Amino acid sequence: MTDSVFTRIIRREIPAVIVHEDAQVIAFMDAGQVNPGHVLVATKRQVETVMELEEAEAAHLFAIATRVAKAVQAAFEPEGMTLLQTNKPAGWQTVPHVHIHVLPRYAGDGAELVWPRKEPGLEALRAYAARIRL
Repeated sequence: MTDSVFTRIIRREIPAVIVHEDAQVIAFMDAGQVNPGHVLVATKRQVETVMELEEAEAAHLFAIATRVAKAVQAAFEPEGMTLLQTNKPAGWQTVPHVHIHVLPRYAGDGAELVWPRKEPGLEALRAYAARIRL
């Protein structure tokens, strides 16, 4: 796998404004701020999707994202907060390195997350659930 831009940030080959770093994750300001306080929380281990993480890695990633979200809330007092984690290009992932956007939100800020709502009915939902039940 080719090194991602995030791996290059971790190695300090690309400058970034880091707000948190530990042995497993790094959190840094998104260079393309949707709103002030937009932070990316990424694993230090380069894997493309959340499905490749061990449960403990995923738990730590989301724990740090939660801590960052609380800090962003306290610092910027946004009206809302979006935590967004995407996987593969069809899932809106643009950097092939697992990460979470911590995005402070305001009414009318122009950020949109829109998809067509489909209502397949209760029987189809039961069939879907049977395929994925843990």
